[in-house]
Amino acid sequence: MTSAYYRGAVGAMLVYDITKRQTFEHISRWLEELRNHADNNIVIMLIGNKTDLATLRGVTSEDAKEFAEKEGLFFLETSALEATNVETAFQSVLTEIYRIVSKKSLIASEEQGNVGSLKGTKLVVPSDNNQEAQNKKKPCCA
Repeated sequence: MTSAYYRGAVGAMLVYDITKRQTFEHISRWLEELRNHADNNIVIMLIGNKTDLATLRGVTSEDAKEFAEKEGLFFLETSALEATNVETAFQSVLTEIYRIVSKKSLIASEEQGNVGSLKGTKLVVPSDNNQEAQNKKKPCCA
């Protein structure tokens, strides 16, 4: 059941509460589970949430950065309440997923000898004038 839950996952965000040390300590267990059941190329980001409560901090940024570096994870701190770095976190994970998938695709194409298929395709975009002419030929609601 567990491996089926992770099947096909290309990214994961492990989120802990910076005000509760216990949530950070559980990250190792979640990371182990991910690495045991998910694809080897899964993109994993460690996220410390609730930076809006910095005065109550129980996990230092340095501790989290050190852990992330040791484990090869991306790291970012966020505040969901203030919407700080939330979009950046998702964009970072998606960008890295795209980079890995593109690299895999390129390698697979090279192995199959389809290097020519990787060349760009020229797209012709009709100008506004040409589009207006096409629209006049076709009635809207016929």
